[in-house]
Amino acid sequence: MKKLIDKISGVGRGSDSTKPTNQVVEPEHNWFSFGEEEGQLSVDIYQTEEDIVVISTIAGASAKDIDISLTDGILTIRGQREPEEAIPLDNYFYRECYWGRFARSIILPTEVKSEEVSASLHNGVLTVTLPKANPTTQTNIAVITRRED
Repeated sequence: MKKLIDKISGVGRGSDSTKPTNQVVEPEHNWFSFGEEEGQLSVDIYQTEEDIVVISTIAGASAKDIDISLTDGILTIRGQREPEEAIPLDNYFYRECYWGRFARSIILPTEVKSEEVSASLHNGVLTVTLPKANPTTQTNIAVITRRED
């Protein structure tokens, strides 16, 4: 019965999201996982005039369990979350929450000021704010009609 429940619920998949985007890359290296499977974080990424903002729900992890790095325009968020108490596997009816190591790497769409990047965790929501190096300025270009002689 437990195997059937695991098969239906996808226990062991280790992923919060299956949504692919073209700006997200899978980590090529697995040096942080020591051979363990890593879950992939779900993220929202948006921009303001001044910043790129990355938001992720990381319930169950504390700030000390999260490692954020920025290298060559790639933002990487790694960490782990553990349940507060150990429940024997046979006691579960359904198990969807992912516990363990997680990671996500994101190719940033624009250059950012790496020395001014900030991150905060509030109520299980991680917010990383990356100030743009060259904030977008809009320039309107007039189109002229050329006369052929």
